[in-house]
Amino acid sequence: MSLVPLLLAEFDQEMQSTQKTLERVPADKWDWKPHDKSGKLGWLAGHLATLPRFVVPVVGESKMEISGYPSPKVNNPSELLDTFAKSREDARQALSTLADDRLHETWTLTWEGKEIFSMPRYHVLRSMCFNHIVHHRAQLTVYLRLLDVPVPAIYGPSADEQF
Repeated sequence: MSLVPLLLAEFDQEMQSTQKTLERVPADKWDWKPHDKSGKLGWLAGHLATLPRFVVPVVGESKMEISGYPSPKVNNPSELLDTFAKSREDARQALSTLADDRLHETWTLTWEGKEIFSMPRYHVLRSMCFNHIVHHRAQLTVYLRLLDVPVPAIYGPSADEQF
C-alpha cells in the first residue's frame, strides 16, 4: 500500500483538530502570556497557523537553509484563520504530489551551513512537521485552559467538550 494516502489522512485529521483549536483563540488576549518565559498567545497561535506550510519545502526540496529564511507571521487575530487555511491548503497540495519513493530520500535542514539534521523525508514529515504541529497545538490548549476558554475534544473528549 502507498504511504502517501496514509500521510494525507493523518494530515487531514490533525488539521481538523488544529482548526478547532485555533477557532477558540480569544482575540482580546492576543498579547497574553502565562509566564515571563512563555511566548504570547498571538505568537503561539500564529506559529501554529503557519507550521503546515513547512511541509512544502520538505516535499519540494532536498534541503533547506533556515538562517535568513523569512519566517511567516500572523500579525493580528483577524488574519489567523485565513493564514491557517492557506498554509493547510499549500501543505496538502504539496503532500498530494509526493511519490512514495521520495519518502526514503534524505532531507537536510541547515543553519548558516551547519547541519541541524538529516533524515529520510518520511521522518521529517512525521516528526518535524506533523508532530511539531501537535506539540504546539497542545501548548495552545494549555493557554486556552488557563484563560478559561473551552478546550476542544481532539483525541477524545475534553473536560469541556464531548464527541
